[in-house]
Amino acid sequence: MKHSPLNASAAKIISHRFLIEFTVTIKKDNIMVPRYSRPDMVAIWEPENKFRIWFEIEAHATDKLAQLGVVPQSAADALWDWWKTEPKIDVPAIDAIEAVTKHDVIAFLTWVAENVGDEARFMHQGMTSSDVLDTCLAVQLTQATDLLIADMDKLLEAIKKRAFEHKLTPTIGRSHGIHAEPVTFGMKLAQAYAELERGRERLIAGRKEIATCAISGAVGTFANIDPSVEAYVAEKLGLEIEPVSTQVIPRDRHAMYFAVLGVIASSIERLAVEVRHLQRTEVLEAEEYFSPGQKGSSAMPHKRNPILTENLTGLARMVRSAVTPAMENVALWHERDISHSSVERMIGPDATITLDFALARITGVMDKLLIYPERMQKNLDRMGGLVHSQRVLLALTQSGISREDSYRIVQRNAMKVWESDGTLSLLELLKADDMVSSKLSDEELEERFNLDYHFKNIDVIFERVFGA
Repeated sequence: MKHSPLNASAAKIISHRFLIEFTVTIKKDNIMVPRYSRPDMVAIWEPENKFRIWFEIEAHATDKLAQLGVVPQSAADALWDWWKTEPKIDVPAIDAIEAVTKHDVIAFLTWVAENVGDEARFMHQGMTSSDVLDTCLAVQLTQATDLLIADMDKLLEAIKKRAFEHKLTPTIGRSHGIHAEPVTFGMKLAQAYAELERGRERLIAGRKEIATCAISGAVGTFANIDPSVEAYVAEKLGLEIEPVSTQVIPRDRHAMYFAVLGVIASSIERLAVEVRHLQRTEVLEAEEYFSPGQKGSSAMPHKRNPILTENLTGLARMVRSAVTPAMENVALWHERDISHSSVERMIGPDATITLDFALARITGVMDKLLIYPERMQKNLDRMGGLVHSQRVLLALTQSGISREDSYRIVQRNAMKVWESDGTLSLLELLKADDMVSSKLSDEELEERFNLDYHFKNIDVIFERVFGA
């Protein structure tokens, strides 16, 4: 039986429900998400994809039930014969049914039955809605994760390229935002590579964690469906079986998965914040690519702002915002309550779509990053050689002066340079210091100010990060 056309009131209700459920996708053009989304990831969370997965779960389960003699083989054949016609998923029709049933899975089953006919009555034998919903979510998250892994591969490739390009480009290392000792810009990027590679490994582990299938019935006992059905569906969908489900797959899996996404987002932000700091006018050692015709400010024509990396900080906050709700979803009542459902309808699309976009954006930033070695050298030299103070300290202790006295001698001279804003030279002050010159010759002091000394183990670090 076909449903009659909706009246205006029912249509309004359906439209409202539809917009609430899919605010995290591109269904509403007036929200900000389309600005920060990419088509392939969005497609995973479209209702059409969800309903296709639902059908495959139901059809594969019916296949196995037919093999077991629980339902007629003709029932399974009827489902697949209809599916081979590549039917259009009529989302509005399914939503119209749900407006009456107030149950999404029943609405979908009703719509399929209207199209398949009497044999469709054998669908969903011994199953519960969560068997479909949770298994579908597992498929969608694995699809999303495959895209995220590919994103990370592209990012790692871009970082590695720039790291080797600037493997021995000297720059100042900073702690607490203050000049510390020399590093290389390539080493900065090697650190980012190593951190994000760990994120990739965690993402692979997260994919394995989330890729489980549950077809175990109302409270997970398989009372009305054979466990072999679950194993069959899992194999067909590329999932593992859930060892013990209740009415749902345990949410510790989802908590771990979204925590991984949050960590990756934080690693992206760490790299983005470094770029933002390096682009500050007083530093300007690197900056985002500024394209022809680009404008930095509506008021100040001179501005070149780090808008992409600032945006990445905001996107990282949004991905991390999914972590706490995912953790809170673990503690459901007894065999299941519904408190997790609304959360996952939002954080599943939100977190994966946002992270997908963020990974693509940071990849573009790194690929086109403008790097200024001359400015790096200028900043290195800015404070009159203070960055070499530790080497002088160690040389004095090795010459026989106590560490406490050596520190006091070097610091006394270093503070004069600091207070002169780098117009004085630490090397020259130390040469003129009787306590220093009595222990170290001018040549020995000058050797302690050799910049290359700091880079003698860069090859070791690169081999650890990138391999031989």
